[in-house]
Amino acid sequence: MATPPINPIRNLPLFLLVMGVFSASMLVPATYALTLEAFHEARSFFYAALIGLLFVAMIGITRNGLGRNATSMTHLQALFGCFVVLPLMLAVPFYESIGTTTFLSAYFEMVSCLTTTGLSLFDSGRLSNAEHLWRAQVAWMGGAIIWVAAAAILAPLSLGGFEVTSRGQPGQPGDLSGQGLEKADQNTRLYRAIRALLPIYAGLTAALAAMLVLLGHSGLDAVIFAMSTMSTSGVTAHGAVLTDMGIADEAVICCFLMFGLSRLTFAGDTKAAKSAGITADPEFRTGLMIVCSVPIVLMLRQWLGAIEIGEPPTLLAFLRGFWGAFFTAMSFLTTTGFVSGDWGGVQSWSGLNTPDLILMGLAVMGGGVATTAGGVKLLRVVALYLNGRREVEKLVHPSQVVSVGRSGTRIGRDGIFIAWVFFMMFALTISAICLVLGLVGIDFEPAMVLAVASLTNTGPLIEMTSSGVDLIALAWGGKLILCASMVLGRLEILAIVVLFTPEIWTQFWGK
Repeated sequence: MATPPINPIRNLPLFLLVMGVFSASMLVPATYALTLEAFHEARSFFYAALIGLLFVAMIGITRNGLGRNATSMTHLQALFGCFVVLPLMLAVPFYESIGTTTFLSAYFEMVSCLTTTGLSLFDSGRLSNAEHLWRAQVAWMGGAIIWVAAAAILAPLSLGGFEVTSRGQPGQPGDLSGQGLEKADQNTRLYRAIRALLPIYAGLTAALAAMLVLLGHSGLDAVIFAMSTMSTSGVTAHGAVLTDMGIADEAVICCFLMFGLSRLTFAGDTKAAKSAGITADPEFRTGLMIVCSVPIVLMLRQWLGAIEIGEPPTLLAFLRGFWGAFFTAMSFLTTTGFVSGDWGGVQSWSGLNTPDLILMGLAVMGGGVATTAGGVKLLRVVALYLNGRREVEKLVHPSQVVSVGRSGTRIGRDGIFIAWVFFMMFALTISAICLVLGLVGIDFEPAMVLAVASLTNTGPLIEMTSSGVDLIALAWGGKLILCASMVLGRLEILAIVVLFTPEIWTQFWGK
């Protein structure tokens, strides 16, 4: 009997496949560091890539001939492992390259990047160009994982926001007809999502990088900004405030930030995309309405304050201030965290500071379902708004028959109930994180900012608030709490609850 041919790639579990891809990607910063003659950094990344690839290859060979009975739940477990265990491997070259930090700090940095949070412990001047490139690259690949996992893993399980429009219960394979997704084998669905989404993701990133180069940015800065924008991570080599950029640069980035408002901007695998299009998408319209209304309120507040002190701004200053507020609102709504260079100039009119709660509220609402943005997600916000409007209409006209799922949202009563449950769980989780952070010695206001920033995956929020948090001085307990919060915010609370139900663990251990 002939032995089957060795095909290690085909027989690898999802987690090891991802591990192999990330190991190979370490050759990029290794090559870049070699061109800069930073030989220690080049060796750190090259040796880590070599060890990782050898480990994956040996596991693939030993699994040759074994079947792969992959299900949505096993892939969800692999996705959880990617965000919890994979940063241990990613932190090795980062830790060796820096040489003056602890491994826990390096692990924290990689969790922050992989979950597209962008909550950094290090000053930009402390890290080299190769290390900045590695941070942005990890965040970019983490965003790619979310794009693919949302369609191939979370949607079949009615998780990640799909439970609002799905007919199935969260964690149970439901009817995907309401989302226009085809029924297919789990591996087939995964490979289809990879083939359909990764070229778009990479192409948009390359296009943005090319535009930034044409606008005068260096190749490294253009690539980092492009990867950070598409992954909505806010990871840069210069901080969150874009002081070195003009309006043209910010306008180009803002156009690509819109891909965080709705899945329909980059994927056509839903019925809404095939019928009405992006203009009728409730998430996209709600996001634009929020982004336009917040700058108007902020500008009126600052303008009235400037009139009181007798120094009203000029028309040009007013328009630049409005653009700065618009760009910053778009950035924080998509949980990216970029801040316009004109954002701080508005405060000089009246001397009034911008309330931190506005930026925190934008981050909590978040972007679209199945995008790289975090937060509660706009579809759930729309569901709660429609339910509130329906209840008000019933008070005015008790005998009126009101449909909840208008405007093509297809939101039923179960979807509204689940959206409300998720919102309450989200609020309770923020409270719990604040309480636990208080137990490790952090005051209430910094604890609240840290909880919101980590759970919504909006790390630059720390830099923009007046909380005065010194992240590098946090004890090991505080860092681990924030790591758990970032993973919880990235996978979402319902997915974690489903993953750790007793029935799932019984199936996992084969009992």
